[in-house]
Amino acid sequence: MHSPGLTPNPPPATVVPLTALAVAEPAADDKNPSLAALGQRVRALRARRGMTRKAVALAAEVSERHLANLEYGIGNASFLVLQQVAGALQCPLAELIGDVTTSSPEWLLIRELLEHRDEATLRRARVAISELLGTGGGQGAATGHRVRNQQVALVGLRGAGKSTLGQRLADDLGYPFVELSREIEKFAGCSIAEIQALYGQNAYRRYERRAVEEAIQIYPEAVIATPGGLVSDAATFNLLLSHCTTVWLQAAPEDHMQRVAEQGDLRPMAASKEAMDDLRQILAGRAAFYSQADLTVDTSAAPLEATFQSLRQQVRQALQLPV
Repeated sequence: MHSPGLTPNPPPATVVPLTALAVAEPAADDKNPSLAALGQRVRALRARRGMTRKAVALAAEVSERHLANLEYGIGNASFLVLQQVAGALQCPLAELIGDVTTSSPEWLLIRELLEHRDEATLRRARVAISELLGTGGGQGAATGHRVRNQQVALVGLRGAGKSTLGQRLADDLGYPFVELSREIEKFAGCSIAEIQALYGQNAYRRYERRAVEEAIQIYPEAVIATPGGLVSDAATFNLLLSHCTTVWLQAAPEDHMQRVAEQGDLRPMAASKEAMDDLRQILAGRAAFYSQADLTVDTSAAPLEATFQSLRQQVRQALQLPV
């Protein structure tokens, strides 16, 4: 008996340890595909290492429940947790998140061979692979030497002098002068700004790749001025490096800014301090790629005529032409 209006006390609940709770795997349709794929990789890596979930959780310093959620594709783990899980599984974080360079045993073995090598060694490896795959300019794979057409590609940020020096170099060599930006606009039927505004960066990169491919195919001899951001697409830049003698026209940030303004584009000057900071960051971010070019000419170091003579001499020597 109990007093009216009073609810009898419920029986005491059974306390179950958190690590003992079963995790029900949700239906496949309920999973985010990216998280589900991540979970599959975690399970596969754990199986490859022969480790139990409990052992991985202990080594990663996460709860077993947290790790189970991750494996089932329902745990959106933080970056730090993923780092800890990768460390517990003794694999690179890239392998855990599904980077293409970890997608097969051969990729992993190649990655291991190249890891921690210096830049000079990596460059030699890239050239050797290019020759092996026959992407080094036609005869490279057959002869074992890196043979290219007589094509010169100028790379660097806008304002480096690619148009001015490129036209003079083409006239000196007797080669056609090709400005890829103009070729891209011909393909698209609109300006580069309109391509990016209407269709996006991915569409622009496709036009850029097509322009490089056609320039290489159509002009066995040419001086090619490339857009400043071409190096942002590794596949397109690799194509250029494989087929052309490449020259980085390097300049000080202040000269880049001044030359762009002299070309009539005053937009960078609207917020000069912020624009200069942005330009410095872009240049710093791309310098490591520009430096992969075969030759470097500093267009800030000397007047135009002296700069051109330096460019002319280096290119002619590279192409094995009379200086």
